[in-house]
Amino acid sequence: MADTRNVTEFIFLGLSPNRDVQKVCFVIFLPLYTAVVLGNLLIVLTVMTSRSLGSPMYFFLSHLSFVEICYCSTTAPKLISDLLAERKAISFWGCMTQLSFMHFFAGTEIFLLTVMAYDRYAAICKPLHYTTIMNRQVCAILAGVAWAGGVVHSLAQILLIFRLPFCGPNVIDHYFCDVLPLLKLACSDTFLIGLLIVANGGTLSVISFVVLVASYMVILLHVKKQSSEGRCKALSTCGSHITVVTLFFGPCIFIYLRTSTTLPVDKMVAVFYTVITPLLNPVIYSFRNAEVKKAMRRLWIRTMKLCEK
Repeated sequence: MADTRNVTEFIFLGLSPNRDVQKVCFVIFLPLYTAVVLGNLLIVLTVMTSRSLGSPMYFFLSHLSFVEICYCSTTAPKLISDLLAERKAISFWGCMTQLSFMHFFAGTEIFLLTVMAYDRYAAICKPLHYTTIMNRQVCAILAGVAWAGGVVHSLAQILLIFRLPFCGPNVIDHYFCDVLPLLKLACSDTFLIGLLIVANGGTLSVISFVVLVASYMVILLHVKKQSSEGRCKALSTCGSHITVVTLFFGPCIFIYLRTSTTLPVDKMVAVFYTVITPLLNPVIYSFRNAEVKKAMRRLWIRTMKLCEK
């Protein structure tokens, strides 16, 4: 087996070889990334400082927003800086680090979305027992399980890739290090490892997506028995969750259920789930929520008063 140290760095081809297109992308992605960070950070601060947002739903939402900041930050800053760089390179260890953190936060998000679906099920289908089912200790445990699940998912991915020999070429037709582009560069048969990656990433996404959709279907069937006001509130909340789930899992399933082929459209699909979805989450989950908007206004007023002093 070839020595994996023969390749000490990887070269990205990026989104486009056209310099004018790269400049346009820079102008687009820099504000987008800034909006992702500021929007999700605002949600985290609002939930942390507002007493009215003390329910489990907002507790998990703050975790999700923090994950979105970290998840987007594993790829977006490198993408943005490379758009103005002549040579788009990353070291071998930098590539492995980017890969591990990306799948750590992606895995954590998958489990957090599952936990949030369970929280909505308990709130809507078991309202009388909700405070008992989702007490603070249970919420903390579920959040810890989500983060631990992200660690396990990331370790499985990085261990499968790290053991592969890379002896050249070292050019990645992508804008970040991911498992499928790296499989194409390995100097050995990757069929079995590709299947394991599908089992870890693709199958996890499919199973989680099916479970989430099924759980929301159960919730929607249950709300038929409620009053029109309760039904509208439940439909609004579940509709937001289903939208986020579809936007996140759809591209992931499209990418990670394939091992032997990569498509030109993969880059744009990756942009969607690494940049666009983290930007849409604050809008879908929070900025359409009356309670969150009121809490944000109170936070803004308090901040202005502190600035005046």
